[in-house]
Amino acid sequence: MDNEITNAAADAAAAFSRFTGIVMKLRAPDGCPWDLEQSPASLRGDLIEETYECIEAIDEKDPAHAGEELGDLFLLVTMIAYMYQQEGAFSIADVLNGESEKIIRRHPHVFGDVKVKDSAEVLKNWAQIKVEQEGRKPKDSILDEVSRGLPPLDRAWKLQKKAAKAGFDWPDIKGVLEKIREELDEVEEALRGGGREQIEEELGDLLFAAVNLCRFAKVEASVALQKTNAKFTHRFQYVEKQMKKTGAEMKPENLTLMDEFWEEAKGPVSPERTDRLPGGAESPLPLKP
Repeated sequence: MDNEITNAAADAAAAFSRFTGIVMKLRAPDGCPWDLEQSPASLRGDLIEETYECIEAIDEKDPAHAGEELGDLFLLVTMIAYMYQQEGAFSIADVLNGESEKIIRRHPHVFGDVKVKDSAEVLKNWAQIKVEQEGRKPKDSILDEVSRGLPPLDRAWKLQKKAAKAGFDWPDIKGVLEKIREELDEVEEALRGGGREQIEEELGDLLFAAVNLCRFAKVEASVALQKTNAKFTHRFQYVEKQMKKTGAEMKPENLTLMDEFWEEAKGPVSPERTDRLPGGAESPLPLKP
């Protein structure tokens, strides 16, 4: 087993060495003009987008697609790390060595003599190591452990999980459904006579309650929404395509016709892929360029 790990690690090291050289070439003075214009800040959005595309590929259970998306993530992470290296902040090697040391430190049950009985004990050890060995101060609130940099939907999910872990949770899904109905009533009331801030607040409460329902149903809210975004996109593209065939314009006056095509678009879709239209035809626009 150790030989297998050593050989696999050597192959990965050789591949990453070649990959890093390519990234450095892109950022060289005679490299790619577009890559030279980028910065860690400018690539933040791409990092988030590629992460979600990777999640989508994993959810599709398509290993080839997942491998491609992981490659895109490797590119962005390596590119950003090299940008910091060019600035003299730290090197790619510093990042990898630092992470390696952290992984070893936080897994004494793998790389040391500590014994654990289950994953819950692993998590308990991690929390102690962060404080006792890494000098991290305990958080004033368990919710402080949830990054403020997360997209709002993902942060809501994690905030609720943290609160639930402390025992602050609905006893069953019935209470969550009732809360959603209550929040919807409050949204309707705000729409009837509330100002913009009140409407915004009530809609936020409704979204937060919907995320809670996802958690109780063991469905990741961001993944569910990603699927719905893809479904809407492909159905709308089908409507656009059919409207062009009829010569009709996409405008309110033709809503009845657009609705007819929308219903057609709800026809059979391949269970393996979500980027196909009814009848097996490829979407006119792929999920990514």
